[in-house]
Amino acid sequence: MPRRLYTLLFSLLLPLVLLRLGYRALRAPAYARRIGERFGRFAGAPAPGGIWVHAVSVGEVVAAVPLVRQLLARHPGLAVTVTTMTPTGSERVQAMLGPRVFHVHAPYDLPGCWRRFLRRIQPRLLVVMETELWPNCIHACHRRGVPVLLANARLSARSARGYGRVAPLTRQMLGQVNRVAAQTREHGQRLVALGLPAERLQITGSIKFDLELSAELRRRAAALRRCWDGQGRWPIWIAASTHEGEEAVLLEAHRRLRERHPEALLVLVPRHPERFDRVADLIASMGLSRVRRSSGALVGEAAVLLGDTMGELLALLGGGDMAFVGGSLIERGGHNTLEPAAWALPVLTGPSDYNFPEVSRLLQQAGALQVVADGDELTKALGQLADDPELRRRRGQAAAAAMAANRGALEKVLEMVDGALAETGPPADQDW
Repeated sequence: MPRRLYTLLFSLLLPLVLLRLGYRALRAPAYARRIGERFGRFAGAPAPGGIWVHAVSVGEVVAAVPLVRQLLARHPGLAVTVTTMTPTGSERVQAMLGPRVFHVHAPYDLPGCWRRFLRRIQPRLLVVMETELWPNCIHACHRRGVPVLLANARLSARSARGYGRVAPLTRQMLGQVNRVAAQTREHGQRLVALGLPAERLQITGSIKFDLELSAELRRRAAALRRCWDGQGRWPIWIAASTHEGEEAVLLEAHRRLRERHPEALLVLVPRHPERFDRVADLIASMGLSRVRRSSGALVGEAAVLLGDTMGELLALLGGGDMAFVGGSLIERGGHNTLEPAAWALPVLTGPSDYNFPEVSRLLQQAGALQVVADGDELTKALGQLADDPELRRRRGQAAAAAMAANRGALEKVLEMVDGALAETGPPADQDW
């Protein structure tokens, strides 16, 4: 009954959902494309009986990529499907995994949409990244005998309260999840309190610590650094995944940094591509010269390089001296600070970190991450790092050491996947 009421409400609200999609398409035209996929209609299909990995957007895709690559290597006979919900997530899948996987957007959480989707995909296993749980999706898999594994699971106290408001629906849904690999004991306990059977929970740590810096990625980063060094640019700091309300603060801090270090370069990478043009205008309005990465032009004497391409953030980070991670000077809960840490960079972030509190705490305790409350503190921190090579080295080494000490979650998740595959066979044709 809870799921049926949810389905009825979702169906009634679908016109509003589509209006919201249209509104988002005005700002990001990619939302207007591939509409059929939102209803389980798409061209092509993978070989049946494969593994389906769902990663809602960019952050989940980045976490999923090492897992997907290992799945492709360990199970070469199984097709891998990767679904997302956002254009940015889709672009990251295509950039990082390309034709090695079958990729479409996941449909809306309605029974008919999932019936169409599952008939085409016919998965043997669903791996959901983090906590992108949809009742009808989970139920459709359960009904067809497709095990559901929640990987790299996290559930903040805020999200747990939201799920608790619809406790019967949440309990029913979690009862149909077969296995959960949680990042921390706190995250796992919240899921159990909401209805997950405790015996299905395993604490694995975060697979984001298992981030791979491939030889090709290192070559790209080294080429960027040689190019910037050749143009006499130093220091170089990366502001990653920034949001509206942050860029003006970052640009002012950069202006003040350049008073002491006139060759300093800011590589500014907004979180959402629909904001690239507005951020470019903001840079100009603040009197700072800029080059857009998409233009292919050399940075020359420009104060700011606007990172307005997709799939390059990791390479850009690899060319920097220090990094700031956005979504943290405003109340957005922060983004993944482990990406700059993987490059052994000193990491700066704002005070909002409810999306990754354990990671922030761990990096702070290791001496790798500094929290800045506002633009003044950011300016001071940037100046200290620029002036003190030993401080940069020490914090960078601490970041790399923290990454190394917390690796291993990926292998635990892969073992759980292998166990789930061993317990189930290819889907029965008549079931679909």
